[in-house]
Order: sequence, then structure tokens, then C-alpha cells
Amino acid sequence: MIMWIIIFLLVIIFSLGAIVFLVRGFHKFSFINKLANKNKRLSWTAAIVPVALIVVLSAVLLNYWATMIILIHLFIFWAVAAGIGKLIRRKREMKHNIEGAAAILFTAVYLGIGWYFAHHVYRTSYTFSTKKDLGQEQLRIVGIADLHLGLTLDGDSFVEQCDRISDEKPDVVLVAGDFVDDDSNRDDMIKACRALGAINAKYGIYFTMGNHDAGYGNGRDFSLDDLTDELKKNHVTVLEDESVLVNDSFYIIGRKDTSDSDRLSMEKLVSGLDKSRYIITADHQPNDYDNEAGLSDLVFSGHTHGGHIFPAGYIGLLIGANDKVYGSEKRDGTDFVVTSGISGWAIPFKTGARSEYVVMDICGD
Repeated sequence: MIMWIIIFLLVIIFSLGAIVFLVRGFHKFSFINKLANKNKRLSWTAAIVPVALIVVLSAVLLNYWATMIILIHLFIFWAVAAGIGKLIRRKREMKHNIEGAAAILFTAVYLGIGWYFAHHVYRTSYTFSTKKDLGQEQLRIVGIADLHLGLTLDGDSFVEQCDRISDEKPDVVLVAGDFVDDDSNRDDMIKACRALGAINAKYGIYFTMGNHDAGYGNGRDFSLDDLTDELKKNHVTVLEDESVLVNDSFYIIGRKDTSDSDRLSMEKLVSGLDKSRYIITADHQPNDYDNEAGLSDLVFSGHTHGGHIFPAGYIGLLIGANDKVYGSEKRDGTDFVVTSGISGWAIPFKTGARSEYVVMDICGD
């Protein structure tokens, strides 16, 4: 928790520095700079106005996290463009702020693409093989995580995604946490739970909690118990450090989130299971690979949002917060999959990934 507080403080400080840099940058535009010869105070006021508009509009239309992301990106791209401009011009005097205009355009396009990737849900597929008896030739699992209900998908738009998932004809649907967030509302939560429960999955829908599902504040109008009750009401199986044997052929384990102090070890969770059967584990955060490898056949996680904003994912790997940010890998016979999530937290752009649901086909050898 302390680490995240430090990160958030650094982002705020960086954003404040970006504001100062951008005001100075706008002041270099010729039409504003000319005002300085007549009225210096007016010229700086004119330079502050566009930065103030960026801050106010993005805060009102989006949120303060999105505001900081926009400011930081514009600052970085502007600084890079200014550096390139100096190398090209050398000692020649700049008549027009071409670098600033280029930075504004590039930032708009870059974050526009990020907006598209956050708001359009893609299909990602994986195929794995096993020598274990699945009870059928192939087992199709559709996995989702990190809906963070209300950011890019509300209750109504989530219904459309659930229809797409039904069309995949899944045997099992796994939900790996962070279904809701602090600012999700009760009506949307109820709609989303109904939509999830209406997915036509042969062996049902299985849900495990993420760090945001319990909520970090008191801002929303429903509790964790309300969410759990609504899921169960819609025939969604909620697994909290529990396992179920499905079709007498394979196990599904749902782990409590790492943030839960009562979380059981993987070794304890599988201690009473028949290891000759295929074992599927849903674990919200991908940071227990060493203990899960060899004890489960498939581990499905979310939490990282695939990196969400570049290069955040790589920073998470460097500081050891996660074992993997996105994609699949095999360790000691265990297939691990991390999804970028069907949405994301707080920031309605994805520059390090794109929103998705995951189709995992398990084939018998």
C-alpha cells in the first residue's frame, strides 16, 4: 500500500511539473509571444488558458486520473519534440513553435488510439494440450477480468459482451476479479450480474474476487455482500479459496485475492484433490507463480490490465509486483494466462494493451 501511495504522489508531482512546462510551451507560440511585447501579463494569461482548459475539461468529462495522464503524455511528447527540434535547428532562431504543434497533434492521436483500445473489446484465443482426461475431447473456457464496472462498460454495454461470450459456446466461464469498483453503482451491478448469469455456459460461470471488488471507500451504494448475493442469485458460483469438481472430470479453484490476509496457500487448496484430474485456477493477481507451478494445470489471472498505460507493465515487473503482465507462459507443466482485462481501472485509455475477453481451448492429447 505504501508503494502505491508513493507512486500516486510521484504522478501528482509529475503532473504539476507538466502544467508549468506546458504553460511555458504555449507561451512560445508566436501569436502568444507577440503579446509579451505589448502586455507581458496578458501573454502569460493567454498561455495559461489552453492548459487550464485541458485540466478542467478532462477532469469534468473524464476524471482526475485521466487528466494527469493527458498532461504527462503531452509534457513528454512536447519535451521530446523540443529536443529533436533543437538538434535540427541547432543555433537557428525558432520563428514558429512547430514542435509544440506536433506534440499536441501526436498526443491527441496517440491517446485517441488508446481510447479506442480501451473501449473496443477484442477476442484473444489460446490453445493448450493435456494428457489428462477432460471427460470430452476439448474443453472451452472463456475468461474475463477487470470489468471495473462503469469505466468503459456499464451494465447495458456489458450485456452485449456477454452475448458475444455466449456465442463462443463455452463449457466454462471464469471471472478473475475486479468485476466492480468504488464508483460502480447498484443498478449497473445488478444488470451486470444478470448478464453474466445469462451466459450460456455448459458447466456454469465461476467467479473469484479481486482487490477492487470489496471497495476501498464508502462511495458506492452496495456492499460486497450485495454483490455476492446478486451473483449467486444469478447462478454464478463464487469461489473464495474453494474448489469444485465439475462433471466428475476437472476441478475449478477460485483463490482469494492476495490482499486478503486469510488467503490459503496453493498447496493447501489442492491437498485434498485428485491430481490425476485437470485443475483450473482463477487467481486475480499474477504474483504467485512459484507456488502455483506444478500444482495446477491452468492458472488464469487479470489485475495488470496488460500494462494499461505504457510502460507501467514493465515497471510492475521490475519492482516484482507481478510475475507476468500479459499473455501466456508455461512453468513446470502449468499454463499461465494473464488477460489485459475487458476494461480497466480509472483511466479510459489503453496505450500498453487493448481490452479483451479470452478464449482458452484445452485439448486432450
